[in-house]
Amino acid sequence: MSRKTLKILFAASTVALALGNTAFAADKTKVCFLLKTMQEERYQHDKADFTAKAQALGAEVVFDSANNDEQAQLSKFENMLSKGCQVIVLQPVNTGTAGKMVKTANEEKVKVVGYDSMLVNGPLDLMVMQDSWAVGKLQGQAMLDWFKKHRDGKIEGNVALIMGQPGDSNATAMSSGALEIIKANPGLKLVVEQAHEGWSTDKAMATTENALTKYKNKVDAFICNNSGMARGVVAALDAQGLSSVDKVFVAGSDADLTNIQYVAQGKQTVEIWKKVKPLAETAAEVAVKLAQNPDKKPADVVKVDKTINNGAVDVPTIVTEIVPVTKDNLDSTVIAGGLYTKDQVYGKK
Repeated sequence: MSRKTLKILFAASTVALALGNTAFAADKTKVCFLLKTMQEERYQHDKADFTAKAQALGAEVVFDSANNDEQAQLSKFENMLSKGCQVIVLQPVNTGTAGKMVKTANEEKVKVVGYDSMLVNGPLDLMVMQDSWAVGKLQGQAMLDWFKKHRDGKIEGNVALIMGQPGDSNATAMSSGALEIIKANPGLKLVVEQAHEGWSTDKAMATTENALTKYKNKVDAFICNNSGMARGVVAALDAQGLSSVDKVFVAGSDADLTNIQYVAQGKQTVEIWKKVKPLAETAAEVAVKLAQNPDKKPADVVKVDKTINNGAVDVPTIVTEIVPVTKDNLDSTVIAGGLYTKDQVYGKK
């Protein structure tokens, strides 16, 4: 074979390889992950765990968050559609209006997987979530145990329910679980039932300050929909010398490090660990599988736990684990589970 022939064959193979690589790049799975906020510490874990899992499965990931701004989220969602995302995993800022985004995506043959907060009145393709109602119920059950221990066995006293974003389906579900416990115990008086725009720590602190003033520091228990608002409650209690589990019950949810430290320090009674890693990794796996099987129904591609009607459709739903964390089980839960180290929780000795 002549040198000239070899050069021609080499050039042809180089072109073919380049074309093959281009085709591979064009065919690469692209999934998008849009969170409502990065305000809470836990969302750093959501982002990292989702991204790592999706990339390990060979997908390209486009990530963004909306700073709890509904209009900003709409703009970012539309931007993701323009970038050619095959599946968008969405944690909605406003669960009541986000259905419109899903309809737009579906019109462009893009599937939408709900994440953490179930949107209503929209044709959601699939949902990955924790049982928010169960979060509230676990908080309520922990409160009953606290009353029995710290109030001479009596379940009697004033309770404040510190709720998240007004109208948010997650906040509503968590609150419903707690309210079921409160209403089942006639000795408990619900003195505060307040929603907080943007799940704001500062607004929760102000609500707590007002309640303590109105009831002359006689509020026995605070149940909070997330960690950030629980920190606001603890700050207000601290100013009155009441930030102790022996004096006031405080429950949070999300397992932010500061709150886990509060549990270790005896400032907060319980924090519900909504395990982020299985939630985020499951969402990533689902997104990649749906992107790779665009013509199949979601329930035929992944195993679901149940269906939930969101007002528009029966949504195939996958539910991941939640765990109550107290001072007694810190080592066997968040530390053994690798969420935090002993040094992070207890401080270096």
